Amino acid sequence: MATTNINSFFAQDERVQIYRPGDCDEQGKYVLYWMQHSQRGRDNPALNAAIALGNQLKLPVVVLFVLTEYPAANVRHYTFMLEGLAVAARDLQRRGTPLLLRRGDPAKEVVQLARELSVAAVICDECELRTPRIWRQEVKEHLHVPFACVDGDVVVPTRFFPKAEYAARTLRPKIERLLPTYLQPVVDLHIEHKLSKAPVDPGQIGEPLKYLETLKIDRSVAPSSLLQGGQDEGRKAIQRLLHERLYYYSERRNDPLQAGTSELSPYLHFGQISVQQLAWDVEQYQPPETGSASIDITGGRAAYLEELIVRRELAINFAWHNPHYDTLQGCPDWGLKTLRKHQQDPREWVYTQEELERAETHDELWNACQLEMVNSGRMHGYMRMYWGKRSWSGPRRRRRLLRLRST
Repeated sequence: MATTNINSFFAQDERVQIYRPGDCDEQGKYVLYWMQHSQRGRDNPALNAAIALGNQLKLPVVVLFVLTEYPAANVRHYTFMLEGLAVAARDLQRRGTPLLLRRGDPAKEVVQLARELSVAAVICDECELRTPRIWRQEVKEHLHVPFACVDGDVVVPTRFFPKAEYAARTLRPKIERLLPTYLQPVVDLHIEHKLSKAPVDPGQIGEPLKYLETLKIDRSVAPSSLLQGGQDEGRKAIQRLLHERLYYYSERRNDPLQAGTSELSPYLHFGQISVQQLAWDVEQYQPPETGSASIDITGGRAAYLEELIVRRELAINFAWHNPHYDTLQGCPDWGLKTLRKHQQDPREWVYTQEELERAETHDELWNACQLEMVNSGRMHGYMRMYWGKRSWSGPRRRRRLLRLRST
């Protein structure tokens, strides 16, 4: 096998960040794709990178997902995620690469499997959150082969914004300049060296929900009866957005009495659909003509892409550059100043965390929002802002309330 340097191989791909540089192992038998953030078997830039490298090295690709008891997760989250992983496993198998499911510490499992399989290199998908970033650093420190991460769950790669952006107005023009280059469809690469079966025990990937029985996670909230995980369901929701909601999106998205939102947040959160492919689908969609007239979706398209790209990637930028993104310490100075100024303000209503969880407040609208989330697993986006901004806690409870909202 000819020597392939991972830095040189991905030199032209701005989505790829090299964590551990060097030549791929000439004695390697596989390329390992550690799937963590991009939980899908299609429309996946990180998977494409692993396939491209495997094709270059004339090696098959093996995909690993490590199931861990993630902080603040519950059985509702895990049910949705495992449903999606079952679909990903099916798609990957059809394409010629198996998905292995493991339990434990992700960094340790990745390093162990890399040694067990004698892999030539490891590819992973990038993530802006604290715990996954720690995992990647641990893998970097203990891995014996090249390691690269692919920023495949944003439209414009995060590396183009090396500092924190404080408002959409500062980020928007920077993104718009780069959209012609990066707002492109995700084309699945052909796997030249396929595997008909896994080289080691794949785990219970055929029936991943069986893992739920053994996980030590919060079981106080049941799985949603309205939402099913997986790329297939996500694609169905995309079609509903395009054919039924995009035309009215700018008018109806803030009306909780209308079915005007995309309802794609859970699929984006778990990486079960590609934000890049979704943005491309919205950008390219043209509604069918009705008679002699055509439907103008310009306003709805612009409004949705603003939320999907600019606003979403502003949030990712915040988490990437602010190590305290989930605590009050991460608030801007003006916000902390305002909190201190009003610290002693009298409050007519003060509730415990348990009362808030049970929707036992004086505000019936807030209660309805909370109960919708508890019972269905989702909340209308506009009402979520109302739900989040309403606060009846005193200053000592603000940090606890922030943790409650974060979960």
